[in-house]
Amino acid sequence: MSSLRPWRHIERRKSRQIMVGNVPVGGDAPITVQTMTNTLTSDARATIDQIRRCEEAGVDIIRVSCPDVESTTALREIVRAANVPIVADIHFHYRRALEAADAGAACLRINPGNIGSSERVAEVVRAAKANGCAIRIGVNAGSLEKDLLEKYGEPCPEALVESALDHIRILEDHDFHEYKVAVKASDVFLAVAAYQELASQVDCPLHLGITEAGGLIGGTVKSSIGLGMLLWSGIGDTIRVSLSAEPEEEVRVGYHLLKALGIRNRGVRVISCPSCARQGFDVIRTVEKLEERLQHIRTPMSLSVLGCVVNGPGEARETDIGVTGGGNGKHMVYLSGVTDHHVADEGMVDHIVRLVEAKAAEIEAAGAAAEPVAAE
Repeated sequence: MSSLRPWRHIERRKSRQIMVGNVPVGGDAPITVQTMTNTLTSDARATIDQIRRCEEAGVDIIRVSCPDVESTTALREIVRAANVPIVADIHFHYRRALEAADAGAACLRINPGNIGSSERVAEVVRAAKANGCAIRIGVNAGSLEKDLLEKYGEPCPEALVESALDHIRILEDHDFHEYKVAVKASDVFLAVAAYQELASQVDCPLHLGITEAGGLIGGTVKSSIGLGMLLWSGIGDTIRVSLSAEPEEEVRVGYHLLKALGIRNRGVRVISCPSCARQGFDVIRTVEKLEERLQHIRTPMSLSVLGCVVNGPGEARETDIGVTGGGNGKHMVYLSGVTDHHVADEGMVDHIVRLVEAKAAEIEAAGAAAEPVAAE
């Protein structure tokens, strides 16, 4: 059946599926959102607390750094406490990979060409297979192999792709196929070009990221441009928005990015105006408060918050709940696109939060009622 809105359709690249713990990556699985802890992994309690905050924000997979034996020792406790799969980033130390696999990591972030001899790679592959670990090959423009830099003169798409293919070949030669690949760069143009070329040459899942993107605002912009271009063209199976910000913020930005493209919907999608002199209430502060107060809502739904009647009614007709600014401190509330009642300035945020919570409960109840009852 043809789509009513073909201009919204994204034809996703066909990739084979792997499992990262109990989370499928690639194929027709939902695009997953990842982040990375910034606590010392050896401090299990601090790391678990941070993982819990990321889980509340909706993270699907979390990576932790394992540069030393103290970290892999703590990893066992961390894995047991986490509700999402844990990826162990072992840098260049192959023994850390063996320890992380035994400690319960769902995935090892490792470049097999950087850990030494073929026998070391074989050991890591044996440990990964024995423990059901996937492997992520992580090529980065900032740490390309010396021979590739000499060959190409600088990090370029061809160099990143060649590095990725070299690492893939090593795993394939050891009969290991449960891997995903990233070719990250801080340069948006370089990263996008590298991912596009790699996507045309391999069928494995791709992990997207613009590395070292910057702070919360600048990094969000860079990541949205780069990841948005790739996702819009159907490339990408799992993403991390790399920000100089707390990891839970990376998760929120990642979901907002997927939400904007209609790829995944989680929580409240807010449509709000930039505000102007026509506004009937303080739109900016109202939206700030609502976004903060509605973070606990996981049910996909839409909320429009517009300051006046120029575009307000039109946007409200397309959202589950809407509020449009009116005169004398009284504003119109729309439910399911239909005008319903007025609300005064005082208590407006509390009122909208209650409406959203009630709508979320209604949607959840309807979804539960629609599920087929299992035969006894």
